[in-house]
Amino acid sequence: MKQEGSNGNGRYERYHIETRHAPDIARWPTRFTVKVGKIGLARELISEIFHHGLKEKEVITSRPCLYGVFSGPVGGFSPRPEHCVGCLRCTTEYPDFVSVSHNPERKKLGDSFFNSNYIDAISYEVENGMIPVKGAGYRGKFGGAGWDGMWTDMSEIVRPTRDGIHGREYISTDVDIGFRPNFLKFDTGGLPVGPTPRVISIPMPMFFDAPPVSLSNELFTGITARAAQAVQSLAVIPLGAVLKQDLEGTHTSPLVKPGEEDGLDLLSSAPLMIEMDGWDESLFQKISSLFPETLACLRTEFKPAPKLLDYHKRGIHVFHLLADYHGRDSGGNFVLDSIRQAHRAFVEAGVRQEVTLLGSGGMIAAEHIPKAIICGLDAVGLDTPVLVALQAEFSGECGSRLSSQFSLPGNLSPDWGMQRLMNLMASWRDQLLEISGAMGLREIRRMRGEIGRAMFMLDLEREAFAGIEGYENN
Repeated sequence: MKQEGSNGNGRYERYHIETRHAPDIARWPTRFTVKVGKIGLARELISEIFHHGLKEKEVITSRPCLYGVFSGPVGGFSPRPEHCVGCLRCTTEYPDFVSVSHNPERKKLGDSFFNSNYIDAISYEVENGMIPVKGAGYRGKFGGAGWDGMWTDMSEIVRPTRDGIHGREYISTDVDIGFRPNFLKFDTGGLPVGPTPRVISIPMPMFFDAPPVSLSNELFTGITARAAQAVQSLAVIPLGAVLKQDLEGTHTSPLVKPGEEDGLDLLSSAPLMIEMDGWDESLFQKISSLFPETLACLRTEFKPAPKLLDYHKRGIHVFHLLADYHGRDSGGNFVLDSIRQAHRAFVEAGVRQEVTLLGSGGMIAAEHIPKAIICGLDAVGLDTPVLVALQAEFSGECGSRLSSQFSLPGNLSPDWGMQRLMNLMASWRDQLLEISGAMGLREIRRMRGEIGRAMFMLDLEREAFAGIEGYENN
């Protein structure tokens, strides 16, 4: 991975994540099932042989599929459904003996929220580090619940700012985490008086969140720590795992629960950020006294505005706000609305620039990252997308952070896992650049809280249909 800035020879180099092919290590159900009538196929092959001759064996055995479904050792007599893309060319040309259908086993992947469509996208992203492209266009609904009820404004899509994606110009995805006062004071000697900025920067608004409570896998935490270091981001890891596995480093953020204060004394160096798992006055004071330059982040569920402002008055400037894995806060509100409410609370109090809002839960696709930032987050913690990238299996509905069960592949390896997470970050950053360029934004910091860059389905419906008989009842 290349850092932003000089390469030592006086030449400027862009931030870049090195992607490599990292195929699945566990066999997932194919998207489609392919059935072939052997008698019908045999007749077709015989006619093909008479037509093309034996010299065109490769052509004969590959038809009628361009993607290799019928190109195995025995051709279509043993189709390879893992190559099927659902184009239905085969069923159109040979409807008498070829059929393609959705594989019912796919429904077992993920759960009702993190469904197989999202898993398909992430599977492609983490395998190649590329952006999924569907040439036939989007077939889904232009609206719906959750994130699907929000659209981003692409009014600048034809402008030269798109050169900033991979061209001669530059779009910054850097974000700052920490505390910045609204103004500075200086004494007569020009030295600052009072609070001064204390921030850390990461090259993209994404980091790796802590593993689920039920998943105590040392290999998993080791992979996220290595991946965070490789992409210069952060990995939130329980303090016990940090100490046991020797995962200390500038890209590791220890997660400390109340009552674990003594473990802080065992850290050999000051972390850039420490997350407190819930508010605890004594824990906060311990972090402040032991590591005065370290950012103390409060990890908590979404709270009412007065409670968040109270935490800020007590000295908290970095918040990590949590929804469940299905994107719901404790009151049942979707995270989209919860983020907007938290952001607005600090704006109205006139202290938004003094705080950093991180968020996790319910953000499971690349498009959710810019939407969450527009709603008011500074950066997003990746949770279940990381598990899917590592081919974890869901055990039933996995909404609760406390009780959800996941299982990782038995042949999980550190190098493979790290590369998969690097590919995920690269793909999602490229998609973030695409959206930023389409919006005409040169840096991601400008996107935070830019509600004017978004359209909300419910608001548009009210504007269009309010007052029309029957609308309010729908």
